[in-house]
Amino acid sequence: MTVQNIEKLDPNLASQGAGDGLRWFDIRHLGMEGHGWGEQELPFHRFPGRAQALIPPPVWELSRHSAGLAVRFVTASPTLAARWKLRFDGLAMPHMPATGVSGLDLYVRHEGVWKWTATGIPRAKENSQTLLADLAPRAEREYRLYLPLYNGCESVEVGVPENETIAKAPPAAGKPICYYGTSITQGGCASRPGMAYTAIAARRLDRPHYNFGFSGNGRMEPAVVELLAELDPSVYVLDAFPNMTVDQIRERLAPCIRLLRKAHPVTPIVVMENVLYTSHTLVTSFRAAYEGKNRAAREVCEALHNEGITRLTVVPGEILYGADQEATVDGSHATDLGFMRMAEALVPFLRPMI
Repeated sequence: MTVQNIEKLDPNLASQGAGDGLRWFDIRHLGMEGHGWGEQELPFHRFPGRAQALIPPPVWELSRHSAGLAVRFVTASPTLAARWKLRFDGLAMPHMPATGVSGLDLYVRHEGVWKWTATGIPRAKENSQTLLADLAPRAEREYRLYLPLYNGCESVEVGVPENETIAKAPPAAGKPICYYGTSITQGGCASRPGMAYTAIAARRLDRPHYNFGFSGNGRMEPAVVELLAELDPSVYVLDAFPNMTVDQIRERLAPCIRLLRKAHPVTPIVVMENVLYTSHTLVTSFRAAYEGKNRAAREVCEALHNEGITRLTVVPGEILYGADQEATVDGSHATDLGFMRMAEALVPFLRPMI
């Protein structure tokens, strides 16, 4: 298969490995996905530098995590390697593996569909790994490499043998999907970066995406919403309720939606209800928590409909994790199974919107 409209990188842009026979290309030369503000001064951050003075400090710190950032490229090389330097020491969390927190995740477009093909496993702050070797048959293939979900990166490079070339992928079709929310949105607790529901749904729809999930945060603070309103996505997906109280939902949801609608009069806005915590059948406090939040969100959205705000959709919380209570690692944060179910529930809502 020949991939059309590609721009091969100048070999002079590469650095040489120490006797490894590879040329190493900084992924910034390939054009990164997931940056809402283009090639910024902070290439592996999710917000531009000016946001630091505007948003809550915990959100700024979390924006240094590279969730949702990726690079697409084309090569016929039979060998692919990656090396990456992490920003933070913690490679894993008690309930989330190092491959999801700090690893890389490689997909290939095969017969028109994105397929997983390799994971970069982190073992230290600085890592170098052969991801693929002895690929056959020889052909130009398009790849997408996802960056870590809960760590930051100081540098990321892709390596190919010295006699091979690498090229920028063709421009993505359509505007990105913009997700905003909490730790679940950020990707907790996927086993690898490509298994966050945000990434799964974007692959199913063949769109790039922005991931503005902030663990323990994502509370619709006005300064954060104003930054999101600067973007021009195909759709906004709001998934912030797990970290909000009922009072915060009643206070902040309507202003958030009005601000986005003022900036983007026809862009669809999707409001995801709070997931059903998987011990809800027996633990009444968990059940009361999400029921109160979802009731408040539906009432706010109904009032907004009545005042004339259109293209506003609510996704029911009960369809997100399934009914068997097997979709989480701790009752709230999804496993890969939970994220796959979330994506499968969300895609039918998004497909007609984009």
